[in-house]
Amino acid sequence: MTLQAVLNTLLPRRCPDCSGQLGHSAGLCVACQSALQPQLQSRSPLSDAAAPHLVVLGPYRGVLGRSVKALKYGGSRELAAILGTQLGSGIPASWGAQAVTAVPLHPARMNERGFNQAELLGRQVAARLKLPYLNALSRQRATGNQAKRHASERRNALDDAFLATAGLPETILLVDDVMTTGSTLLACANALWAAGVQQIYFATVAR
Repeated sequence: MTLQAVLNTLLPRRCPDCSGQLGHSAGLCVACQSALQPQLQSRSPLSDAAAPHLVVLGPYRGVLGRSVKALKYGGSRELAAILGTQLGSGIPASWGAQAVTAVPLHPARMNERGFNQAELLGRQVAARLKLPYLNALSRQRATGNQAKRHASERRNALDDAFLATAGLPETILLVDDVMTTGSTLLACANALWAAGVQQIYFATVAR
C-alpha cells in the first residue's frame, strides 16, 4: 500500500470539487454528485455515423477534472464507484452491449500506479449494467504520456499498441477516464475489430 493510500485511509477527506469535509470515507458530496449527468453524443472523433455512440459525464474541468485527477494521481479509488455508476446509468439499453472492457495500462505503468483507473471505472459500469467485465485488451508497448502530444503524434504513437483476446462477444462497451482526440479509444477499437468484434460503443468520464 502506498503512503498516499495509507493517508487516504487515516485522514479525514474532502470533496475534490467543493472541499467540503466528508470524514474518512471519500467520494463526492451530494451536491457535486448531482452535477454528474450522463450525456449521449453522436458527434465525436470516434465515428462518422450520426447514431449516438458515446456517453460522457461532461467536459474535463470543474468537478470532473478534479475527480479524475484525484482518482488517477491521488489514489482516491473510491471515486471510481461514483463516477462509474453515474456513467453506466447513461448507457442506452438499445445499444445491446454484451460486455464491458476498458483501455489497459502498460505493465510498467500498472506497476508504478498500482491500479488501472479505466478498469476500475469499467468494472463499475459493468456492475451498473449487470454485464460481464472482460480484460479484453492488453497494451503491447509503452506509448509514453499522450497528454501533450498533437493528434497526429498520438495516432502514430498508438499504432498497433493494443492487442485483443479471441472469442469476444459481438457488441462491446469500451470505457476510459478521459477522451481528448479519441486516438487511444480508436486504437483499442481497431484491436477489438481485428479480433472479430462487430459493434463497439464508448463511454468516458470526461471529454
